[in-house]
Amino acid sequence: MQFVVFYSSDPSALPGLQAVYPRHVEYMQAFAAKGGLIGIGTFNNPAVNGSMGIFTSKERAEQFIAGDPFVLEGLAVPSEIREWNAVMFSPQDPA
Repeated sequence: MQFVVFYSSDPSALPGLQAVYPRHVEYMQAFAAKGGLIGIGTFNNPAVNGSMGIFTSKERAEQFIAGDPFVLEGLAVPSEIREWNAVMFSPQDPA
C-alpha cells in the first residue's frame, strides 16, 4: 500500500515557488535519503494541474508535509493523504 498527496497552488504563487524551489529540492533529497518517499513531481502545467507525492506510509507523508518549505510558506496546499492500492511493475525492455 502506498500513500498519495496531491498539491495545488495558486498560479499567482509562481514567483514564490521559484524562489523557494532550491530549499524544497534540498529538503526533498534529504527526506528521500532517509526513506519513505517513492516519487514526487509536477503534472503538466503545474500552476493549473498541481503536483503529487507518493510515500510508503501515511506517517512519512505527514512528516514530509510538515517540513516542506512550499507548504510552510503557504505556496502549496496539500490534499488529504489517500491510500493507493497500486500494483507496481518494473520497467521492461521493449520487445
